[in-house]
This record gives sequence, structure tokens and C-alpha cells, in this order.
Amino acid sequence: MMRHVLRWFAQGLAVAVAAILFYQLWIFAHVLWWIDHNPGSTAFMEAGLARQQDKNPDAALRHKWVPYDRISDHLKRAVVAAEDARFLDHPGFDVEGIQKAVEKNLKRGRLVAGGSTISQQLAKNLFLSGERSFLRKAQEAVITLMIETTWSKRRILEVYLNVIEWGNGIYGAEAAARRYYGTSAAKLNRDQAAQLAAMIPNPRYYEHHRGARSYQRRVALIKRYMSHAQIPR
Repeated sequence: MMRHVLRWFAQGLAVAVAAILFYQLWIFAHVLWWIDHNPGSTAFMEAGLARQQDKNPDAALRHKWVPYDRISDHLKRAVVAAEDARFLDHPGFDVEGIQKAVEKNLKRGRLVAGGSTISQQLAKNLFLSGERSFLRKAQEAVITLMIETTWSKRRILEVYLNVIEWGNGIYGAEAAARRYYGTSAAKLNRDQAAQLAAMIPNPRYYEHHRGARSYQRRVALIKRYMSHAQIPR
């Protein structure tokens, strides 16, 4: 009896390992394809559309891809200053940021912060859900390594700025610029860029609460540091 149990266990384990490896290969194939092809959609976009269509079956996302050179340098600098000041220097993971996040999680007794870089945020947006768990963070780390070893920093920032959420059903810099300022992503000025970058941690809330004190403080901080932010050329 024990021999049969062990054999079933071994077979089940082999199937599980094969499934995990297949999933990783599926992800890696997409990462390689997106080196020079633009993602038409992401896991976060699909989740956002489903959320919108629960309320309105005819809802559609606002999203238009624009190339890197047609995104304001002000926005690039503001986003790097706000989300990942060492973006050009690290290999996908900011050790100092992770240490601070671990300390915060231990203090709270649960996962409340991730210390995520732009590369990690992009990995999550492209493939994963918004749930907080250690298993999801582990998968995020694997995808981040895939992206960082195959894409340039310029490509990472280009895709990131084109797919992140900037409000209910609003994805990417072009849609955000049109929604909030009636202009293109290329023409965003310094103040507008800082305001958009400040929305990233909680875009659906800040879409309607840009007068919030926490938001205004974040805008001011970004404006202070964005001129020092280094961006890919």
C-alpha cells in the first residue's frame, strides 16, 4: 500500500513540476516576443476590464500605445523619481528598498509593502494579479529576472509607461495625458508629469481625490527630485 502511495505521490509531483516549468516557458516566450513587439493587453488590463464590465457590459479601456520618443522626458523623470530612483543602476531588484519593505512587513506582521522596482511592477502588471502573497512575489521575481536579462532599460521603461494604470479603465501615458490634461504624452509639462507620477500607487483613488493632502505632498516631493532622476536614452 505504501509503495502505491509513494508512486502516486511521485507521479503527482512530476506532473506539478512539469506544469510549473511549462508555465515559466510560456511566460518567457512572451517576454522574448515583447522585446520588439508591443503588448496588446496585460493581466492588469484584463482584470480592470472585467471589473468595469461587471458594472457596465459595454465598458472599454482607454489605452493607446506610444513609442518611447513620444513620451515626455518630464514624465519619464517623474516616474523614475517617484517609483525607482536607482532604476538604471540595479539589476531589477533594489536591495535597500527590499530591506525597508521587509522591516515594514515584520513590524506589521503581514505583507504590506514589497519594495518593488519599476521592473518588478512591470512583471506584475504584465502577468500577475494584484494580490499580496509571498508566492506571487516569488513568481514576480522570476519574471523580473527574465525581463532584466533580455530587455534594455529603455524598453522596460517604455513598456511600463504604456501599460500601467492611471485611473478606472485608463492605461498608459497617452490615455492618462488625454484624460487629465487634454494633451498628448509627448507634451506633458513638469507639473503635469509630477501629478501623474504621484497617482501611480493608488490611481483609481487619486483619479477623484487629487486634492488629498497625501497626494499633494507626494507631488511636491517628486517635483523636488525629478530633475536628478536618470532615464534611459
